[in-house]
Amino acid sequence: MQDSSGVSHSLSRVEFIDLAWSTVGHGSKEEYGLLFDSVVVEEGRVDWGGLCSFLLQELSDKVKNTRPLRAPCWKSPRTLTSPHRDPVQKVLYLQSSGQYVTVSRGGTVRLRDGEDMSLVNTHRLQNSTVAPKDLWVTDMVLLQNVHKIAVSFTSKEVYFYDLLSKQDFSCKYKLQGLKFTPWCLDYWLDPSQPDHAVLTIGDTGGQVSALYFTSAQISLFERLSLRTDSDSADIILWDDLVKGKHRCCYTVTHQAQAPAWVRKVRYLGSLEAFVSCCTAPQSSMVIGWREKESRSIRVTSFFTERGIWDMDHHCGLSLIATAGVDHQVLLWNPYVTSEPVCVLSGHMSPVTAVHFMQAKQQLLSYSKDKVLCLWDVSSQLCVHRLAGVFPKTQEDTHTLLYLHEERQHLLLSFNSLLLLLETAKEEKKISSHEHPVTCVLYNSLFRQVVSSDSASSVICWQADTGQKVKQFHRCHGNAEISTIALDGTQTRLFTAGADGEVKVWDFNGRCLHRMNAGLGRAVDISQVLLLKRSIVVMGWDRMLTVFRLHSFSQSFVEPSEWKGGIEHRGDVLCAAFRPPQTLVTGSYDGEIIMWNSSTEKALKRLRPHAEHEDNRRKQGLTLTNKNTNVCSNRCWWFLQTFLSLHFFFLSDGADLVSCGGSGVVQLWNTQYGCLVGQFTAHNKDLGSIVMTVSPCGKYLVTADREGTIKMWDMKDYCLKPDEKVNKELPKLLHSFRPHLDQVTHLEMCLHGDRLLLLSSSSDCSVALSYLPGDTVGLFGQVNKHTVHLSALQLLESHRHSPPLSLGRCLLSVASFQFASGPHTHALTQSHKYIHTNLPKCKEEHAQMKANMHVHLHTLYNRIQREKICWFSFYMHELLRINVWFCVAYSFKGIMRHLIFSHYFIRHCWIHIFSAVFIRG
Repeated sequence: MQDSSGVSHSLSRVEFIDLAWSTVGHGSKEEYGLLFDSVVVEEGRVDWGGLCSFLLQELSDKVKNTRPLRAPCWKSPRTLTSPHRDPVQKVLYLQSSGQYVTVSRGGTVRLRDGEDMSLVNTHRLQNSTVAPKDLWVTDMVLLQNVHKIAVSFTSKEVYFYDLLSKQDFSCKYKLQGLKFTPWCLDYWLDPSQPDHAVLTIGDTGGQVSALYFTSAQISLFERLSLRTDSDSADIILWDDLVKGKHRCCYTVTHQAQAPAWVRKVRYLGSLEAFVSCCTAPQSSMVIGWREKESRSIRVTSFFTERGIWDMDHHCGLSLIATAGVDHQVLLWNPYVTSEPVCVLSGHMSPVTAVHFMQAKQQLLSYSKDKVLCLWDVSSQLCVHRLAGVFPKTQEDTHTLLYLHEERQHLLLSFNSLLLLLETAKEEKKISSHEHPVTCVLYNSLFRQVVSSDSASSVICWQADTGQKVKQFHRCHGNAEISTIALDGTQTRLFTAGADGEVKVWDFNGRCLHRMNAGLGRAVDISQVLLLKRSIVVMGWDRMLTVFRLHSFSQSFVEPSEWKGGIEHRGDVLCAAFRPPQTLVTGSYDGEIIMWNSSTEKALKRLRPHAEHEDNRRKQGLTLTNKNTNVCSNRCWWFLQTFLSLHFFFLSDGADLVSCGGSGVVQLWNTQYGCLVGQFTAHNKDLGSIVMTVSPCGKYLVTADREGTIKMWDMKDYCLKPDEKVNKELPKLLHSFRPHLDQVTHLEMCLHGDRLLLLSSSSDCSVALSYLPGDTVGLFGQVNKHTVHLSALQLLESHRHSPPLSLGRCLLSVASFQFASGPHTHALTQSHKYIHTNLPKCKEEHAQMKANMHVHLHTLYNRIQREKICWFSFYMHELLRINVWFCVAYSFKGIMRHLIFSHYFIRHCWIHIFSAVFIRG
């Protein structure tokens, strides 16, 4: 966006599209045009500043909206048996041994198992300078690249102990002659150069010293003389380090925080600087910057009201968090000293410890009043607050906080007491979609499952294995697909988008029609219902939007007028249809209206109020069981409001079922327009629920916002209308939780001879379950799920089919048993089944039975006698008996199974070709 003189200028729409498209190298010009239109421009032009501001704002909003603020689930606190008599000064984790190591103020070191936290070993640190009763440990750090620990003492010394020596914790080096007492330590290792490391020391005189090692893996220090202690440790004098007598290391020092005590010190490798904090306001936090190719230090100071107890650094976000004495947690940009990036307020007493969770971009903070807070850094919100679980101790208790992110262990010390907090393992989430799933259907023609999501994608899945078949992207651009539907032929898919359009697709991903339901406006479509000669769309208005089938001669279809006009007092959310002409609609306020779908006139209203008692008495309701032949028509919507409804037609006494807010299911008798049954299926605090009914009306399935699904037996429930509303619970067959979040849609389907349940959820998954029974699997999972259908079940499903279908079934049985075995047993069972159950009503079936009876016996005997490939021989004999089976069954399907058999290839090609040419 610069001209030849280097001056920035703005771009027009055409200039911006051409420049962006040619520079980026991918995407379409239409997308860049949409980007241009989205940016706030002046006089139809955009400049660099405006574009950057827009992109930053959009990305920030995207991160906030896509990252869930999930609080950890803590297990009950566990107090660890501690033999320490003195306060615990430091907790470390030894990666090499998988153990935790703690050190007390008196110099006692304890090793704990990393799994069960049991005590493994105890050691006593040796210090020949002071008497054991005067020993005082101030801090300890792990030197992981040289397998040592460095421990600082109030005797103004730092000892280096070897972890791999035969004598446990033997001292190798003693750094002596420090001017002040070392109070805190930090060790940083260069991951690309393990020989380069930095040991940082903060002391009680306000001095911060950095000890740079250049050949750490060879030797930390040089042996300048034979001066050793009684335990053979090399004595290193601080003055010798300052004077540069050790060529393998050098020191850098500043005293910007004198005379305050340095409470915490950290070396930041990404910034090549070391940061320290103290309780002095003017120098609450100081960063010492290394000048390039120099050992001099440039210091920047940060001011707070009352000083800082603790601090931590997040590498990815480049933020420093500080624990303030003034009860606040501050986040700082290391380069900005004037003010913090943000203030996290919520503690009621001084904050003593902070710790970043690097992977989750979250922050832990602990205050003196024993309150632990978890903050989400991006939103600057407290997502979890833990209090009342910590032990009661004195006010001056020394508290230490240590977090092991991989193990999800949080250790807190209260003087000598250790407390372990563990987070429960998060349930592994298997995603079918990348975004929340809004609807799921079963296509019986293709034997596939179709699902849609909020990112305007549609995916087709193989019902038998759960594997993805195809996916259509951006069906409605960026608009969410709220619901989908299939036509009667199962060859057309209807998708309703938040852009106000309903689109008609074939299963090759081609859009055939666009239905202008919202009249150019973005509306919330809750359901698309296909009637005999029209399509009804609803969800955002009190009147139904109808499309006549004769209007689909054009690609863009406009709605027609609903003859019944406005009858509902709230937005119509759902509908169900019962042939030949009964339409029922439900609105947001809970009102249900019955219509004649031919005349489009309202017939009666159903309301769950006391007026139904009078209505029933006026119509002379008797305890008769009026049998109505009713179809179970699917309908669905998902609405995040006070009330939503679902409809399904049942039969007999209660022939309509609805559900909505507060987890309540209601059953109605549409003949008398009265409520006959009502029960609470789920906790009312969970809000609205969704449901579906089996084709036979025997099972009712409901689901709530926690992902719980319940299956109810409705076979004997409300069969006869009564003067009183039945409020008893029907029999609960099964309750399970296949999803981690809200269930958005339920669908029952008959796959083969198994009744299956499909469920979609906001957790981005689509599940398949037996009815009644447990979950088979999630669509898209790594391990393929299998819908189990036995050979006899396959035959049972075709027992009343014509010969051609039965022939296909027999080939399916053969291919099924080829994969599952045992083969001869399956063959015998198939023979017995055919012998006893094959229909005799037609001459073709009788002839087939005789042929099968003879040849299955022949097959079985030859397989047992000759031990030949049963499958190839079986197919050979079938083809010889009725060669048209091969023509009926696809060549691709046959050869997929028979290509394994040389016998078949050698003997059966003649039968295949003869079938093609002779029988046409």
